[in-house]
Amino acid sequence: MPININDVKKIAFLARIRVPDDALEPLAGELSNIIGWVEQLSEVDTDGVQPMTSVADMTWPRRADTVSDGDCADDVLANATEPEKKSDGGFYTVPKVIE
Repeated sequence: MPININDVKKIAFLARIRVPDDALEPLAGELSNIIGWVEQLSEVDTDGVQPMTSVADMTWPRRADTVSDGDCADDVLANATEPEKKSDGGFYTVPKVIE
């Protein structure tokens, strides 16, 4: 599916990219080549090919879905640059940024 200059203008508009007029034709050619490669990939027979997570056949290690940290608010709040600005609720106090 060849991409023409009008298609490039529309794509550039949708992507909010400013493309100079002298770059439209070369860009149309490049995009047409990319679309050609993608169409070529659809011709590959992938029936019976299992999805893979890596080129090496392996099983990903799994762990139990349990909380392994936390309950360390005091250690985290000890990093405050101005400890007197910490609130009593266990949170950092920050200046208001929205009026």
